[in-house]
Amino acid sequence: VAPGRDCPSMDATGDEFTKYRSPLVSRYASKEMAYNFSDRKKFTTWRKLWIYLAKAEQDLGLPITNAQVAEMESHVDSIDFAMAAEEEKKLRHDVMAHVHTFAHCCPSAAPIIHLGATSCYVGDNTDLIMLRDGFDILLPKLARVIDRLANFAEKYADLPTLGFTHYQPAQLTTVGKRACLWLQDLTMDMRNLQRAHDDIRFRGVKGTTGTQASFLQLFQGDHDKVEELDKKVTEMAGFKKAYLVTGQTYSRKVDIDSLNVLASMGATVHKICTDIRLLANLKEIEEPFEKEQIGSSAMPYKRNPMRAERCCSLARHLMALVFDPLQTSAVQWLERTLDDSANRRISLPESFLTADIILSTLQNITEGLVVYPKVIERHIRHELPFMATENLIMAMVKAGGNRQDCHEKIRVLSQQAAAVVKQEGGDNDLLARVQADPYFTPILGQLDSLLDPKTFVGRAPQQVPSCKL
Repeated sequence: VAPGRDCPSMDATGDEFTKYRSPLVSRYASKEMAYNFSDRKKFTTWRKLWIYLAKAEQDLGLPITNAQVAEMESHVDSIDFAMAAEEEKKLRHDVMAHVHTFAHCCPSAAPIIHLGATSCYVGDNTDLIMLRDGFDILLPKLARVIDRLANFAEKYADLPTLGFTHYQPAQLTTVGKRACLWLQDLTMDMRNLQRAHDDIRFRGVKGTTGTQASFLQLFQGDHDKVEELDKKVTEMAGFKKAYLVTGQTYSRKVDIDSLNVLASMGATVHKICTDIRLLANLKEIEEPFEKEQIGSSAMPYKRNPMRAERCCSLARHLMALVFDPLQTSAVQWLERTLDDSANRRISLPESFLTADIILSTLQNITEGLVVYPKVIERHIRHELPFMATENLIMAMVKAGGNRQDCHEKIRVLSQQAAAVVKQEGGDNDLLARVQADPYFTPILGQLDSLLDPKTFVGRAPQQVPSCKL
């Protein structure tokens, strides 16, 4: 039987190929970001958090021994995932499944694992660590994109090119100045990501409804010790501050803030890569194209902007994901409801994985952008005579001509030239018509300077250095 929809091929024998795999991990994301949201990172972090809690409780006088702490520390990485899965299948509770699994390899510490804590102590605090570490991965990647694009802008600061408004030819700019439009948005994203990173705090040790009642009981009503416990664990986890108040969970507005800046960056990347795709169609700029890369299975000559297209495709996904935390935060009842959990397992990792992918791809694009000055020059030549008409009028007036007469002359010649371009498919011959008309004899010697593209770009070259500051 030939392999078909219901008949997997014989070489697809491993489990890896018999179940769905997210392409965000299997195809695109970096190893460091994939690890950041992995089960290994998640559950080793849970164990570290239980150790932090035990150490802090010991420091503050609870009967926890050094041997118990040492036993826990020696088993941080030795996770029996199969046992944890069996426990969860039986208990229907992921945190307790891992408490039991940890206790199995730490029998002397078993009585004090998770002492006084609720599930969100490990769950929410780990999520905050992953968000923080996720931003730590993204920020250098964004900085590299900005650096590469700044170098590109500086290199082409003086190269005139057609500007476009409404995707119609408009006043000239430069290739470097256009790149500065992209740079400015990326630097705003850098500010936003850094701010979101710095704003993340630790949930800390707050108990089942955020009142710290269980810890107050453990410390026999000593409020100072409970506050010190929260502070100690927060510092051990690498945070300077914890949220002052929480319900059972930290406020889900934190997720909104984190994913919103990523979605905003997605909009930036989509705009940049759309611009590159439009310019590739004009053959003015191209993304890097490998020597043996195939652009189309049917049309061998094609050089499709597939990296920019991938960025746009994934950026749309990234922008859409922000609606998950918005809705989740809105429907969290009172101190907490569990309808956030399944959604957050998907939306938080996918946002960071997707952001990671588009930044890596954009770095590849910006490191290898190819510019075709001759094509750009040809496009300018097609449009510049129309744009230069006002300069021609001013030069004729200075040479003693009448402004209104000159305007009428150029209007007629411009329409004739436009008819050649639009109706006959010919080149713009306005300049030739001006040169052939005796009326313009007084300024024929000035035509080269009047039509120099660099005189039409305004302060674009001077604006480029400022965008690197």
